[in-house]
Amino acid sequence: MNRFALLSLYRSLSRHKLYAALNIGGLAVGIAVFLVLGLYVRFETSFERWLPDHDKVYVVQTVWNLPGSPFNGREPQTMGGLLEQLREDFPGTVGTRIWGGEGAGSVLRRGVATKEDVAEVDPSFFDVFDLPMVSGDGRRALADPSGAIISESLARKYFGTSDPIGQTITASYEEPRNYRIRGVFRDIPDNSDIKVSLLLPLRKNVERDSWYHWGSTHLSTYLRFESPFTARTYGQKLSAFVDRRALKDSGPNASKTETIALLPLAEQHFASPKGGLSSRKLTVLTLGLVGMLTLLIAIVNYVNLATARAGLRAREVAMRKVLGADRKALVTQFLGEAMLTVGIAALGGLILAELGLPLINAAGGLSLAIPYALVVPSLAALVIMVGVLAGFYPALMLSRFPAAAVLASSRAPGGGRAGTRVREALVVFQFGLAIAFMIGTAILLVQTRHVRQADLGYQRDNLIIIRSIADGNVPPALRRAMVEAIRTLPGVQKIALGGDGPGGSGTTNADNVPLPGVPGDGPNLRWVDTGPGYFQVYGARLVAGRMFDPARREDDHQLMDASTNHNIIINRLGVKQLRFASPDAAINKVVGGDRPRTIIGVVENLRFDTPRNPIAPTYYYYSSDPARNYPMIANVRFSGDPRAMLSQIRGIWQRMVPQVPFECDTADNRLARYYQADEQTTRLFAIGAGLAVLIGCVGLWGLASFNTQRRVKEIGIRKTLGASGPDIVKLLVGQFLRPVLLANLIAWPLAFVAMRTWLAGFDDRVALSPLFFVGASLLATAIAVLTVLGQSLRASRAAPAWALRHD
Repeated sequence: MNRFALLSLYRSLSRHKLYAALNIGGLAVGIAVFLVLGLYVRFETSFERWLPDHDKVYVVQTVWNLPGSPFNGREPQTMGGLLEQLREDFPGTVGTRIWGGEGAGSVLRRGVATKEDVAEVDPSFFDVFDLPMVSGDGRRALADPSGAIISESLARKYFGTSDPIGQTITASYEEPRNYRIRGVFRDIPDNSDIKVSLLLPLRKNVERDSWYHWGSTHLSTYLRFESPFTARTYGQKLSAFVDRRALKDSGPNASKTETIALLPLAEQHFASPKGGLSSRKLTVLTLGLVGMLTLLIAIVNYVNLATARAGLRAREVAMRKVLGADRKALVTQFLGEAMLTVGIAALGGLILAELGLPLINAAGGLSLAIPYALVVPSLAALVIMVGVLAGFYPALMLSRFPAAAVLASSRAPGGGRAGTRVREALVVFQFGLAIAFMIGTAILLVQTRHVRQADLGYQRDNLIIIRSIADGNVPPALRRAMVEAIRTLPGVQKIALGGDGPGGSGTTNADNVPLPGVPGDGPNLRWVDTGPGYFQVYGARLVAGRMFDPARREDDHQLMDASTNHNIIINRLGVKQLRFASPDAAINKVVGGDRPRTIIGVVENLRFDTPRNPIAPTYYYYSSDPARNYPMIANVRFSGDPRAMLSQIRGIWQRMVPQVPFECDTADNRLARYYQADEQTTRLFAIGAGLAVLIGCVGLWGLASFNTQRRVKEIGIRKTLGASGPDIVKLLVGQFLRPVLLANLIAWPLAFVAMRTWLAGFDDRVALSPLFFVGASLLATAIAVLTVLGQSLRASRAAPAWALRHD
């Protein structure tokens, strides 16, 4: 642009300061929203791509297809000895296993254990994962049974500024051992689901229950292939492999019920246990779409205002033509002005994004930063694109008007009826998206509040879960002593051991329950072992029958062998799964075939898992001494201050078993992690939607101002002919109310499809009530009326004489 053009742009913007601020500001806000949400999408889609040759690494999934089982689907864990069997059947298989990970182990220092991201891995780990090393040799370290490698941050935590190589650390995944640090690797970045900070050699020749049993899942297995074709060829052989290897445990054609599959490592972050679109991926797509649509609304808003206001410069263009400017020079000037204006908006958007990023990170629990090397070129391309869109039409439209006709006309050309219709269509589009955002925001807010307040089948308040008591390093005698010590604390009302608890606290076990007179293995139910007082601690509601009675021998399955009839309790979903007509009809019925079990009670469903997963049909065992069974968690019902109670329990733990990391929290806090992701999504969505609506209102206000200025004389004539102030207001408001009402034709179907898809990810969800749609439309209408009402009232109050003299 030449100096004259820059001066022209300056005069144009300074002459209409409010218009310039609204137009540039609206586009800047749209760019800022797009940048922030774009950074979020970029982060979520970059998982594991930091790893060298990540495209050659595959996760081995266990795929379940058990008739009627609540556990059907895919999980990223396998039998412990799977890799060894694969190597035996397929020589040359390159793979490794990771046993443990995030918070799975501990480091013992000065007699006190601290929970850390400890994992045991095969010596072949670096054949699959080429972790960047800071010092030492990772391959040689893991080949040494007493060697270990540690992350930079964990090395600083335990060794300070001294060199960790050669130093000893006491760590455990199952039991404490001394290891010598042989290497230091760079910290695993945030965009990774592989959370490890201390890698230990996977111990061999150690007897582990079900390590080679098909049907069990212990750890993660990863394979490396040189090409996708090699991986596909390998994967085609896995069904036959399962049939051969699982014959002993699962019978003929084992692959029909349990098989294994390969998943590219980079796809694991978005993998859905049930297949299809995962809730995480849907969230990323939703927020990415919000960012793009907000930017689109801002662009449409800017182009709409720019083309509308350009008509007011018709006489300026005509004078330039009279003074010798040709059409090419005019087109160049308008395009240059538009690009420079968009450039100012882009700079403003970048500043807003930088200023708002800390708030967005806090609202969404993120740690995003702007990569300027990537963002600046992208913004430059955006400036060119939007500048052309905003400047091309007015440049061509104005440069083609004959100078004489424009100067002789009493009003500046503004596109006529066609221009008005185009602007109305753009308003319809803008508000259609804005109303859809409003509907979506309302549904997200109601759904996240619903899952927070939904009846879980038990009392979640004043409930503490002690997971560390299930650690294998706590012997049964010490576990009993711990329970009794906690029972005597002031404020403790009840304490019980059990195999399940809120927030993924327990274990997952299931088996088939044969039904009398029905051929086959019977439906699949989850089973949970419980100790004395388990249901009383949770306040579980009895639907039919009775609870377990410690005085009845037949209630205690520890006193019975597998073939002896003993009593169980089922949940309400178990009634349906076992094909009983009602809870009362299930009482005293015997199921289980050669392992007979008598149903003595039915309790209400207890939801311990995420609201996105369905509650499993479940039956419950009773153990009079659960401390000597497989480790079970402790559940504590208390009164008083939760922090004080947690502190007292921690004190007992540090006194009795300091060598085991303490893991204890309230049920509310454990359940909160299930709600966190959706609440973060709702906050980010609401911010984007609110700003999109604001941009739409800015555009509507600008168009109302432009339209009012163009109709000043018309308003004066109407008032001279007897029109009242309210008549003028109705005329002007009605002109903009029509496109806002038409916008519902876009908003309602769009919002319905999007929100139905999102809600489908929840087992417990709210209904898509018409109130969401009607309420959002009424709110949008009210916003639109208030936006243009000020301009309309001012125009209606103007004196007819002034209006007729106005030019």
